[in-house]
Amino acid sequence: MKPTHRLRELLAGDDLLVSPGVYDVYSLRAVEQAGFKTACTTGAGIANSRYGFPDLGIMSLSENLEVCRTLARSVSIPVMADADTGYGNPSTVFEVTRLFEETGVAGINIEDQLSPKRCGHMDGKEVISQAEMVKKIEAACDARRDDDFVILARTDAIAIEGIDAAIERAQAYARAGADLIFADAVHSEEQIQKIVDAVEIPISVNMGFGIRQRPTTPLIPLSRLHEIGVRRVTLPRMLPAAALNSMTLALAELKSAMESGEIQHRPDLLCSIDDIWNLMGYPESLQRQEKYDRLDG
Repeated sequence: MKPTHRLRELLAGDDLLVSPGVYDVYSLRAVEQAGFKTACTTGAGIANSRYGFPDLGIMSLSENLEVCRTLARSVSIPVMADADTGYGNPSTVFEVTRLFEETGVAGINIEDQLSPKRCGHMDGKEVISQAEMVKKIEAACDARRDDDFVILARTDAIAIEGIDAAIERAQAYARAGADLIFADAVHSEEQIQKIVDAVEIPISVNMGFGIRQRPTTPLIPLSRLHEIGVRRVTLPRMLPAAALNSMTLALAELKSAMESGEIQHRPDLLCSIDDIWNLMGYPESLQRQEKYDRLDG
């Protein structure tokens, strides 16, 4: 089954679709191995970890496409990609949509921020006009060759124009053909409920699970989000934050070992080499080598 069709099936189902954010093959295969049915790329995670850029719209289209192509071919679950602002005007979005579709991802997010964009929970964001974003959504929908390719419209208007204006934008984006709506940086469960009630297509919500300080959007139990009608939940910062925290702890342990002259096995901090090999498919690769590289004369 094509990833696009599988994602459509998941969105049409009864269960809340939980989509962790991924930034490399390690994180994506860990998501698949853990049993999650889909994943999404985190633009911030990719820009930060792969290129050393802050999430300020610095990562280029070609860099984003390169990562998405690698990720999409590495797993069997559908992956949605973060396409930022669409990298230009509506006619540019048409071409960009086709480029992302060619990578094998199952859909893209496009946001209505003014370029260069900022992380959704940063101050100082600006948004383009509603009319321009509507044209971007129309262009993306017209461009897709596979009708199942999912177009998610993200609005950052809550922080600039307020919840009512954000809802008006979400309704306009839905009429333009978007398959999902994501209003970033919502401030409360009540705001989420207003969006769900006002928009006729599925709603996606971003949760900051794993962040110690209070995020812009409060942490809400997944069961409660399902109860109020949210269709999809993304957790873009969870895995990058978890990986960075684990690396920091492991390095602190190494420093301690250097100072004390003693070293301990720490399975609580480190997975085994077998875990890595299995995640990366080493056993299967070795079996293929044995089958194809052996010369029988």
